[in-house]
Amino acid sequence: MKLAERMSLIKPSATLAVNAKALELKARGIPVISLAVGEPDFPTPDNIRAAAKKAIDEGFTRYTPVGGTAELRRAVAAYFASRNNIELDAKNVIITNGGKQSLYAVMQALLNPGDEVLLPSPYWVSYPEMATMAGAVSVFVPSDADHAFKITPEDLERRRTPKTRMLILNSPSNPTGVCYSRAELDALLEWSFEHDVFVVSDEVYDQLVYAPAVAASVVPWFSRFPEKIAVINAVSKAYSMTGWRVGYTLAAPALIKAMDQMQGQVTSNVCSVSQKAALEALTGPQDSIPVMREAFRRRRDLCLAEIAGWKGVKCPKPDGAFYLFLDMKDVPGGSDDVALCSKLLEEAHVATVPGTSFGAPGCLRISYSTADEVLVEALRRMREVLFA
Repeated sequence: MKLAERMSLIKPSATLAVNAKALELKARGIPVISLAVGEPDFPTPDNIRAAAKKAIDEGFTRYTPVGGTAELRRAVAAYFASRNNIELDAKNVIITNGGKQSLYAVMQALLNPGDEVLLPSPYWVSYPEMATMAGAVSVFVPSDADHAFKITPEDLERRRTPKTRMLILNSPSNPTGVCYSRAELDALLEWSFEHDVFVVSDEVYDQLVYAPAVAASVVPWFSRFPEKIAVINAVSKAYSMTGWRVGYTLAAPALIKAMDQMQGQVTSNVCSVSQKAALEALTGPQDSIPVMREAFRRRRDLCLAEIAGWKGVKCPKPDGAFYLFLDMKDVPGGSDDVALCSKLLEEAHVATVPGTSFGAPGCLRISYSTADEVLVEALRRMREVLFA
């Protein structure tokens, strides 16, 4: 069998690869702790699961409109509108099979071969691969721990060319947990619109932001620049619904229509039962979110208190999501982050993800979306191996 040439351009997901290795070791009886996968350890709330069961019992198991049920699209529009104090309509929304499909469809609909996509780095592992699948070229805009892993309009301008078509923003960030302030985000948007650069904003962690930080969204700009913005979100993180695979996009009707046409030929609609569950998530009780958010904040602080004593490690305090991104370049052996991750897995039996996977060699990402006592044990093992 001869595979298409495009397959040689696509790299496997590093986070999933690390997790697969960790599961393999666990199957052999080795007590591995995985801090690799970005998935809340909380169960999906009872009311959401009950809505799914009710949908099944009532026979809601047929095809729905490709772009999602009308009531769910209205609920998503209301979610964006209420959080950002603007008016939105269901015509601006499409429901997708997870946030990943939203991102993929936006890039497929907007990018032509040779177009350039600005990616602040560190970046989420799938962004450059999706750009590649659309025939586009990723242009990386580096940041570092000394600047809290944030980029500025000046950084973007240095990498702008006549081929620059798109900027992908992710705040709160995976892998760094960094959140842009309102002023910082507005400055990036002003630069983008001045130079006719389309902005894709991945806001899947928007409800996991820790006070005193405040979640800043690009949605308030939508009423002024609807043809220049697409906002991606999902129920995966805030409602602990990773496996339900429900994402959504806010965009201009023309882009929504294009995405709908594409989805109709690729996957058709999102699972009908999952849509009912997502509807309940967005419109039902929201009390599970602050509980989960507080647990993540506590775990973040627990981890930071331990890591503060690790000589040579830099780790800006994240304001959101559930990741720590450690700059290990001043730790012996830390510059080779891939080898360091292998060492931690083999000797400490702790799975982490190398920063190279996120465009930041010499760094490690750890997820603190696991129980406090597990984190304490994982960090103890890491410290003993790193500073033996």
